[in-house]
Amino acid sequence: MAVFAGGEQADSDVRHTASGAGMPTIYDVARLAGVSIASVSRVLNGRGNPRPETRDRVWRAVGELGFVPDSAARALSAGLKGIVGVAVRRPLGPHIAGTWEPPGVWAQRRGVDLLVRSVGIADHDAPWRVMALARKSDGLIVHDQVLEPDQLAWLSRLVPVVTVAGTATPATVNVGSDNRAGMRALARHLLYDHGYRCLGYLAGYSDSPDSQARLEALAAQARTAGAVLASGPQWRGNYCAAGAAVVTERLLAAATPLPRVIVCANDQTALGVMYVLRRSGVTVPDDVAVTGFDDIPMARHLEPRLTTVRQPAGEIGEIAFEALHAMIGREQPAERDIVLPARLVCRESCGCPPRTGIAGDGIVATGRRSSGGG
Repeated sequence: MAVFAGGEQADSDVRHTASGAGMPTIYDVARLAGVSIASVSRVLNGRGNPRPETRDRVWRAVGELGFVPDSAARALSAGLKGIVGVAVRRPLGPHIAGTWEPPGVWAQRRGVDLLVRSVGIADHDAPWRVMALARKSDGLIVHDQVLEPDQLAWLSRLVPVVTVAGTATPATVNVGSDNRAGMRALARHLLYDHGYRCLGYLAGYSDSPDSQARLEALAAQARTAGAVLASGPQWRGNYCAAGAAVVTERLLAAATPLPRVIVCANDQTALGVMYVLRRSGVTVPDDVAVTGFDDIPMARHLEPRLTTVRQPAGEIGEIAFEALHAMIGREQPAERDIVLPARLVCRESCGCPPRTGIAGDGIVATGRRSSGGG
């Protein structure tokens, strides 16, 4: 995520906003403090461990602007419904939870209710279902590819829209994690730390921006290292363990040997792969290494424990809600593409030696907060 620059001009702009018709927002605090809105949110909500100087700058900005986080009174005076709609792709399960967490806590703190609707992957009525949700809401958070770009553009003329794990547009804001940096770190670990030269990528949905970005980053690293990467239609799953199990069974039945390591689009996919390999007598990681992406809670309790890339699931939901809340308050978003860092977590499923306890995970920072990342 981009860091706002300080300076006299920025300070002047913020003070003008605070003294004008609108109430100060989290964006104003971030500009004046010279930090990201995520840093402001962590300080205000007591999350994480921000640096003392960051806390001081945020609280000084809050005091100078007279910023009040609870804007329920403003919502009532503006005739708002006090409801935020959330549209997610089915199946609504561990994949969704691993990627991001719907911002129930943050909505509650703002005095806002969430109205959640799930939409089928091949649901041709999705635009009308989401439209019905929009009529009941002040704004929408829309998950990965629920709507086509032209449908999002149309919807954003009616209500503010924030997408999660999608693609930013001139009219919407997108919040996601740095898929490319996370996958680059994982690929380099497999290629150079372990020396693997034959890999396979078991993908998610074909139209998923997350899955596409992860494949592109992995393929680029494999080419640079002179390694072989297997991918394509026969390697396409659906982000679920059951779908990955079916793909793995087909691969085992084919005449082509499995690659030395199977890189999975997410942790649920890795669970399905590991289940079928074990049932077929293939040992992980001695025969075939397996990795995931997301770091769902189950990943650290498998045998062997799953090497993966950790996404900031709670923070993605939090920042998506904060961005939408500001847009509902008629604030222009300071950023259209908010990219949060991902972290490589090395465990045993890739061939790393066993570590003791959860605190023993080998965690490597891989991403950055940026605008227009990738």
